[in-house]
Amino acid sequence: MSIKLVAIDIDGTLVNNNREITPEVFDAVQKAKAAGVKIVIATGRPLLGVTPILASLNLLDEGDYLITYNGALVQATASGEAFIDEPLTYDDYLDIEMESRRIGTPLHSITRSAVYTHNRDISKYSVNEAYITGLPLKYRSAEEMKKHEIIKMMYIDEPEKLDETIKKLPQRFLDNYTIVKSTPFYLEILNKNASKGLAVKHLADKLGIAYEETMAIGDEENDRSMLEAVANPVVMANGNPELKKIAKYITKSNEKSGVAHAINEWVLN
Repeated sequence: MSIKLVAIDIDGTLVNNNREITPEVFDAVQKAKAAGVKIVIATGRPLLGVTPILASLNLLDEGDYLITYNGALVQATASGEAFIDEPLTYDDYLDIEMESRRIGTPLHSITRSAVYTHNRDISKYSVNEAYITGLPLKYRSAEEMKKHEIIKMMYIDEPEKLDETIKKLPQRFLDNYTIVKSTPFYLEILNKNASKGLAVKHLADKLGIAYEETMAIGDEENDRSMLEAVANPVVMANGNPELKKIAKYITKSNEKSGVAHAINEWVLN
């Protein structure tokens, strides 16, 4: 059975180490789209933060979709309309914020339109997140966050300190939320029903695409759920060795246009 949906991570996967889309990757994506394959970017970023990438790949047409916020939103790229929306509640916010204070780890919160911090001493990691996503960074008190729809929250700290934070999280906390370490200094906390894997499943169901017709390509632990959710998991040569254990295919590295190799070998052949 042919592949009809390919979900693709960005950093370490779609782009090379200079965050560029190589001509080989561009050509492979265009051929797949012309053949009727749904190419779906799956990212922790918001739509605004990946629009330049979508535009460069011609993925802003009617019928193109995007998984954002690590699966909390699935959106039509042309309109931004979300048909899967799994935000956090304000009670979740208070719970996550209280745990942040108990452990002593900074955090910020992200909506569709901004990055919010209640820290008067603003972390460099909050500044970095605003830069990467293209969202404004704003200060708001915990009380003021009640009126905002929070898509995800992030514990942020130096890598070794964040590792200690993870060890201190109670089991109750791990059970109540989807928790993803997206970089060495970001621990993302989402609605329990939000993950790249669940988003891929829901999107395939919406489009009438069978499990056997799904593929995902990734490189790191935050891609695990979507790799486990598809029939054809592909891990980059530069990917996490633990992920390679669940791969059906190992493709070339991101520096050698591994996404193009995967599409040409296992989608278009």
